[in-house]
Amino acid sequence: MIYQVYPRSFADSDGDGTGDLNGVRTRLPYLRDLGVDAIWFTPWYASPLADGGYDVADYRAIDPAFGTLADAEELIAEAAGLGIRTIVDVVPNHVSGEHAWFRAALAAGPGSPERERFWFREGRGEHGELPPTDWVSSFAGGTWTRVPDGQWYLHLFAPEQPDLNWNHPDVRREHEDVLRFWFDRGVAGIRVDSASMPVKDPGLPEVPETYEAGGHPFIDRDELHDIYRAWRAVADSYAEPQVLVGEIWLDDRQRFARYLRPDEMHSAFNFDFMGRPWDAKELRESIQSTLDAHAPVGAPPTWVLSNHDVTRPVTRYGRQDSAFSFAAKRFGTPTDLALGERRARAAALLTAALPGALYVYQGDELGLPEVEDLPPEALQDPMHFRSGGVDPGRDGCRVPLPWTRSGRTFGFGPDDPGPDDLGPDDPGQAGLGPDEPGQAGVGAPTWLPQPATGWGERSVEAQERDPGSVLALYRAALALRRSEPALRDEDFAWLDHGEDVIAFTRGDVVCVVNLGSAPVPLPDHHEVLLTSADLDTDPSADPSATHLPSHLPADAAAWLRR
Repeated sequence: MIYQVYPRSFADSDGDGTGDLNGVRTRLPYLRDLGVDAIWFTPWYASPLADGGYDVADYRAIDPAFGTLADAEELIAEAAGLGIRTIVDVVPNHVSGEHAWFRAALAAGPGSPERERFWFREGRGEHGELPPTDWVSSFAGGTWTRVPDGQWYLHLFAPEQPDLNWNHPDVRREHEDVLRFWFDRGVAGIRVDSASMPVKDPGLPEVPETYEAGGHPFIDRDELHDIYRAWRAVADSYAEPQVLVGEIWLDDRQRFARYLRPDEMHSAFNFDFMGRPWDAKELRESIQSTLDAHAPVGAPPTWVLSNHDVTRPVTRYGRQDSAFSFAAKRFGTPTDLALGERRARAAALLTAALPGALYVYQGDELGLPEVEDLPPEALQDPMHFRSGGVDPGRDGCRVPLPWTRSGRTFGFGPDDPGPDDLGPDDPGQAGLGPDEPGQAGVGAPTWLPQPATGWGERSVEAQERDPGSVLALYRAALALRRSEPALRDEDFAWLDHGEDVIAFTRGDVVCVVNLGSAPVPLPDHHEVLLTSADLDTDPSADPSATHLPSHLPADAAAWLRR
């Protein structure tokens, strides 16, 4: 189980309103008790934060808002001491406009070797006033920005994120050195951001309406695989081989699987599953296609319900259209949060029961909803601004976590009391006492405002001792996932239990999920291991006798023993 930490919003140790690495250190015992095997950190590097840290200015430095390189090394070591490994992000497609290479390229001018590391081109039109192509950005709008000397540079994301030219040997060498830099500091793996996008067709053609596999000018180019083979060689050169995980958004499952061949990446995120609606046929199809895609290459599948880019499950599953796509995000979409939480609880058991690796985004284990009423002046996501204000952006799933029922920041900052089991005597608090110099910043508002109501009721403290809480459900599921032999191997077989039901076996464990509108009979079993909701008994049964539950309510899941 890999837990995603968005450092800016996890825990703030110095009171400046921004989460930091020492804040994560204070909460390591919480992650240990949750059942985390590894933490995936979104970028913690030096960055102007034009895109939440995915605009990296220096891969060998920690952003001062998060701490220092020494803090990162201590965090990696302390987590390892608790049995938790560390995975960090690397963003090969682009760097920050503040990166030393890009500043040098701007200063050097047209035709210089410095510009060859990027995609600088002359414009079209009589005076070069038109961009070199009409490519569309992942953040909406154009992909080219003109500089004062008249040339244009390519950025598939925001203008502050110039794309690198992966045909240049400097770019390849630099990234392999960055991998070694972090592996040498104890990092156990690398998550590769936008892994299907770094290589471009050097001719920079327009995107055709139709194209052969591998024929898109900047997505899923065949040349990418040589890059990741070289990265795999770096990872495998260590005494304990390191892991590579790809962020790969591809509809073609066979093309997706090519990144997971034995000499390339170890695993990749399963975005297809995450984007499907709450529908038995859709999810069953996604599960089977995922298993089919991974089987030929022997890679473990991954299961994830959300991340720092995606509307949280509690909100998404409470909507009439419970699928996810960036193009469909809009302000004011109605949500039934009670329905969404029931479905999110069931989805948690579904994903935890599947074979492979489970990813959990921070706060999903608390059942946090998307924060959809952020003040317009608080929004920071470039997806919002580049959409002309139509897309609410991704800030709603990045709001700082609640750790306590009350307090100015619900325990996110150091001026609030921590949950009872995370007191000052806990090993995770070592070296972070109230006299720490960084405490001078106590009192700053959180970088994104937390909801004034309802946030504390979903905090760790509020759920800690509630056996019916979302947190208790996650802890129980992860403990069983670790202890049940049937859930630790690759055994998997479908059960036919009706069109609105997903049911399968893992050895002697049965997972059944009711996505319909009425209760359904449970499969034969002799023990109930875990449920997302209370089960029903047969109303015709003798009330004086002892009976196993017989029915599964709508929007619920159960793990049973055959």
